[in-house]
Amino acid sequence: MSFDVQGRLHEIFDETQVSEKFRKREFVLEIPDGSYTQYAKFQLTQDKCGILDNYKTGDEVKVAFNLSGKPFTKNGTTMYFTNLQAWRVEHASNAGSQPQASGNPYAQQPVKSSSSFISDDMDNDLPF
Repeated sequence: MSFDVQGRLHEIFDETQVSEKFRKREFVLEIPDGSYTQYAKFQLTQDKCGILDNYKTGDEVKVAFNLSGKPFTKNGTTMYFTNLQAWRVEHASNAGSQPQASGNPYAQQPVKSSSSFISDDMDNDLPF
């Protein structure tokens, strides 16, 4: 599943060589959510690790990511892991002017904002 979210870069971690063939780089995005602020950790892998080289803590960005989850059973106990796998990061100021096509076959189409949804529905003659 593919999603996107906008927020402020809260923390950027160094690239980590997990194994001979796998490397990753993690970062935390600060996402305003009403009265509460959410802090979500994302992961970039392999050739995507360099994407954050042009960004710094505090930058407002838009992140496109895939959501994945896996079960892991050890000693009869099952644990579940969730991963936010980022595949594109762009400055938030550029996000609106960039085309939506991304090369990711799972990318979602843009969602109509609630304000345009309300104004579009104002023309209908429903009784409620």
